[in-house]
Amino acid sequence: MAELSSKDAFSDASDSPKGDEKGTLRGEKPGDKAVSTDRPYHQYPFYSPRFWHGMRPFAWYELLRQGRFRIHPSRWTLAFVVSIATIANTALSGIQKLFFGRRSRNAELHGTPVFIIGHWRSGTTLLHELMVRDERLSSPSTFQCFAPSHFLATEWFFRRFATWLLPGKRPMDNMAAGWDRPQEDEFALLTMGMPSPYRRIAFPNEGPVDLEYLSFKGVSQPDIDTWLTTLRRFLLNVSVATGRPLVIKSPTHTGRIAQLAHEFPQAKFIHITRNPTALFPSTCRLWKSLDEVQSLQKPNHDQIEPYVIDCLERMYEAFHEGRQSVSPDRLIDIRYEDLIADPVETLRSIYKTLHLSDFESVEPLIQHWTETEHKGYQTNQHQLDPKADALIRSRWATYFKRYGYE
Repeated sequence: MAELSSKDAFSDASDSPKGDEKGTLRGEKPGDKAVSTDRPYHQYPFYSPRFWHGMRPFAWYELLRQGRFRIHPSRWTLAFVVSIATIANTALSGIQKLFFGRRSRNAELHGTPVFIIGHWRSGTTLLHELMVRDERLSSPSTFQCFAPSHFLATEWFFRRFATWLLPGKRPMDNMAAGWDRPQEDEFALLTMGMPSPYRRIAFPNEGPVDLEYLSFKGVSQPDIDTWLTTLRRFLLNVSVATGRPLVIKSPTHTGRIAQLAHEFPQAKFIHITRNPTALFPSTCRLWKSLDEVQSLQKPNHDQIEPYVIDCLERMYEAFHEGRQSVSPDRLIDIRYEDLIADPVETLRSIYKTLHLSDFESVEPLIQHWTETEHKGYQTNQHQLDPKADALIRSRWATYFKRYGYE
């Protein structure tokens, strides 16, 4: 594998008066100033919770063991606080079982679940935010994903009294953050102790882990069944809280489509793609920003670029194989470029293809959201150097060709 340094792989374009016509939402002008990615990551306060704060003792110990306890001295305080939090999570979990145990055991999914899949930085978060503008739908919230063992008992408290714990924006981009924002269920699975590639974020200098869980290739059927059971248990608890059909988003689910389609026979899937020349540097920035604010080490970022290339290959080999078992009325492909150019029409096509509820009743809400709350969103601009561009065009040739980015 050809290796790239962080500086060789891509450079961050400065703000340009030309803008990026494909990088604007309706309501923005193509000439609006873009955000240069040479700007620092958004501030993530020291007191804000990390991914690991919602774990219970066994899951936390397994994470530390997998990272060989190689915690940087500057992160010892964080590790100590998380260790205390795991004990509190155990107690709060017991309270949830006491007061919500029967409702949890008798829970069922309300309606057809919809999975949003696609590579990181391909627009899955934006699409997720747009879909949940439909008040007939719901989604796992950030708090539910970060505290999966006790959110039924505690979410009300954090939403009312602890909103200050989270920053206004995510560290890697300009999307809003908050306890009530829709979130990836992969974080819940991670927190509940399931194997996940996201474990790498805790100890980034130790290399990738659990990559087989991007596709389930090489994972035993009993382990897959345990993973699916854990996912279902979490989603059922979310259904207790929301009482509405779920829109579920995790890029990590892309290569798991066959198993998810089998586990949830009525589920629908929205697959989103993006030009790889933007996808690659944006994903590199994602992992670097998360490693900086979430890890238990001082990240060196040495292997980010090869890691990004490998993950997409694994995910899409499994996705292209797995989608063959999913009927066309359960799966739609869309492009990020189309979504930001015309979000309303893109959502209309999703509702029509997947036979979701009528779109007309939610259209004004989506239109209003894109023209108000999300109007000021600015897309980070990236520029690949020729070496990196040639590498991804070679390694990701199937993605380029299949989704029309040649």
